[in-house]
Amino acid sequence: MRLATLRLAILALAAAATAPACALAAPLEVYEARLSAQDHFNSNGQRLTTAAAIIRQDRANYHKYGLRDPEDEGDGFFASAENRERLEALIARGSVTPRAARAILNGTPLIVVTVFDDYVDVDVR
Repeated sequence: MRLATLRLAILALAAAATAPACALAAPLEVYEARLSAQDHFNSNGQRLTTAAAIIRQDRANYHKYGLRDPEDEGDGFFASAENRERLEALIARGSVTPRAARAILNGTPLIVVTVFDDYVDVDVR
């Protein structure tokens, strides 16, 4: 019986060691933000056409321009201009549900953003 328990423990350790990193990753931050009409346009007044660009503009509005919606929560990660520049690529490596993408492009939803080391997941509340 002892040998079987030892084998099981070894198998469990081996499985944990070979599991994808994203399965073990803890989020760096989670925040909510209202994507209002002001977030749908860049600083030149051009309409943004992707969910990722709108989310990036929301964070620029929040951190750089001080344009905050009442439901916007702060975050430390996108306070950095460098991290805001990476936001669209991080979202591309993460996920935006189809429902969330439609809501972001066509409305002013409350979104939930989960930030990991190398990707970002987005959903609507």
